[in-house]
Amino acid sequence: MSTFKKILIGTGVVIAVLAVTGIAVHQSRKGIVTVQTGKAERQDLASIVSASGEIRPKTYVNIGANAFGKIVRLYVKEGDRVKKGQLLAQLENVQSSADVNATQAGLEAARTDAIAADAALNTSAADLNRAQSDYERAELDWTRAQGLFKDALIAKSEYDSQKAAFQTAKAGLAQAQARVAQAKAQKDSSERHIAQNQANLTHAADVLQKTTYAAPYDGMITNLPVREGETVVIGIQNSPGSTLMTLADMSVITAEVKVDETDIVNVRLGQPAEVTIDAIPKKTFKAVVTEIGNNAIVRSTGVSTSQQTSASQEAKDFKVVVTLQDPPENLRPGLSATAKVTTATRKAALTIPIQALTVRSRADLKAASGEKSEVQAAVPSAEASNSNGGDKEEIQGVFIVRNGKAEFLPIQTGVTGTADIEVLSGLKPDDEIVTGSYKVLRTLRPGTSIKIDNTAPKKEESE
Repeated sequence: MSTFKKILIGTGVVIAVLAVTGIAVHQSRKGIVTVQTGKAERQDLASIVSASGEIRPKTYVNIGANAFGKIVRLYVKEGDRVKKGQLLAQLENVQSSADVNATQAGLEAARTDAIAADAALNTSAADLNRAQSDYERAELDWTRAQGLFKDALIAKSEYDSQKAAFQTAKAGLAQAQARVAQAKAQKDSSERHIAQNQANLTHAADVLQKTTYAAPYDGMITNLPVREGETVVIGIQNSPGSTLMTLADMSVITAEVKVDETDIVNVRLGQPAEVTIDAIPKKTFKAVVTEIGNNAIVRSTGVSTSQQTSASQEAKDFKVVVTLQDPPENLRPGLSATAKVTTATRKAALTIPIQALTVRSRADLKAASGEKSEVQAAVPSAEASNSNGGDKEEIQGVFIVRNGKAEFLPIQTGVTGTADIEVLSGLKPDDEIVTGSYKVLRTLRPGTSIKIDNTAPKKEESE
């Protein structure tokens, strides 16, 4: 045999061996899925609810117009800090001042009339006493004259004279009593006039007082929509011409945020929070939850559901107020803010990446393996599955790596953190679990042979 034929035969053998080897390798790798894995590990975990809103003072008041008139003086400007009782604005008060003066004069006149009525009553009382004495004396004289005339000791003319004097004294007594009653009525009338004029003075003074506006408490003027010379009117809150200014108590600052309806059930009073303000970057402020709204607010309109006449399927939020514990002095109402409320914390919790968590239906798990395995043992029996909705019931769990294959393991979860979730049962520390990719986790079946490749970036793939 020639050398050329030997070389040709040898080359053919090598090619055949390589072909067989390639086919074997290909067949051995057929059905193997490349995955990324991680470890179940213990770490401190915190559940955070994030919501956006704006900075607001806890206490603020819109000082509205209480009277119609022109602004003659503004003592403050927007941004000024004021003290309780400090004058803020003055309206025109010519007519109200004149009304107060006129009513005051009427009150003084009524008091003078009361003094005169009291003097007249005293005079009438003295006249009544004199008339009473005259009556008693005339009555004695008349009684004596009757006895003497009966004994024929006095003349008929004297008898008639005593009788007439008695009747005159009796009439004088009745007249004096009437004058006393009249004086009492005049005194009562004068006292009522005093009360009437005092009420009129209170009314006029109140109208005058409403032309002057003072600060109800210490604070800052955060809004001043009017100017000197403008005319203000009594109207609806926040309507043009009815609001003079807004006074805010900046000693207690809050962030009013809107929390999604799916997160509000986890928010409680007293929970700690961290607030970031867009105008003050790279700085975080400690806060605490102090108020939770009870009525849902429609996200698209900002209207409370209690004010709607029909049901709505739109997304809803709930108002949550967090109070800043150490706010800076340069904060202004209306600044955009974000609050991160810590709703739960766990120390040394067994955690896995959230992306590793997946669900499978009971039918998928049954189809993946016909034999009862450790995984199936963790799944409720068929009788239980029928009572819980049958094979369509979804089971939450993770894929763990065992003997080069992915096995589905049902687990129970607890607190959800930013990137990790707490495992309450079903998993042990240092168990190696499949964490990606997202596309693989969606289609991975129990018992599938896997190849671990953690060198690739763990980035979720979009469909």
